[in-house]
Amino acid sequence: MRITKFGHACVRLEKNGRAIVIDPGVMTSEPDVLTGAEAVLITHEHFDHFDPERLREVPATVCTCAGVARHLDGFGERVQVVRDGDSFSVAGFEVTVAGDKHHFSHPDVPPVDNVGFLIDAEVFHPGDALTVVDAPTLLVPGQAPWLTVPDLIGHLRRTAPRRAYAIHDGLLNEWGLKVLDDVLAMEAKRAGADIRRLRLGESVEL
Repeated sequence: MRITKFGHACVRLEKNGRAIVIDPGVMTSEPDVLTGAEAVLITHEHFDHFDPERLREVPATVCTCAGVARHLDGFGERVQVVRDGDSFSVAGFEVTVAGDKHHFSHPDVPPVDNVGFLIDAEVFHPGDALTVVDAPTLLVPGQAPWLTVPDLIGHLRRTAPRRAYAIHDGLLNEWGLKVLDDVLAMEAKRAGADIRRLRLGESVEL
């Protein structure tokens, strides 16, 4: 399986000539991210993860939570609503759904629906949540208004993956990215694991 990092929290997964894409939101500006993708998985409805107009441009199946599905009028049977504990197959990948709500982010705003996706029992994309899942490879949020460094480190230690690749970095300038890289390097050394940030356009083979 190949994972390629696109803008902000978006990744493309490819295997045996087939592809799925997770969270191509407004902050994912690359024009080719959805080319040839058979399915798009959306964790939640926030703009940095979800761009409904972009999804209208491709024929792919959309697998997502109920909170996102309510914004997809006219998509018909293309939309597959999934919930915590569900499992399904799409584009040759086996997917298990974990989690149900966005991490707490504002005292006046209830958390929206948020589902994470475990792909082939190998790669977990949590969306905007710190859901603990037994997965060898974690796509961990690197920075967010709702996330502190202690939160990030605590989540890495609770999940203890063999590999953790930070995504969700689109709000950071060059100095913020340097701080994130330094934090991840410290934790990688402590854990003896491959923990680092995926650069834009970077791919890893699993």
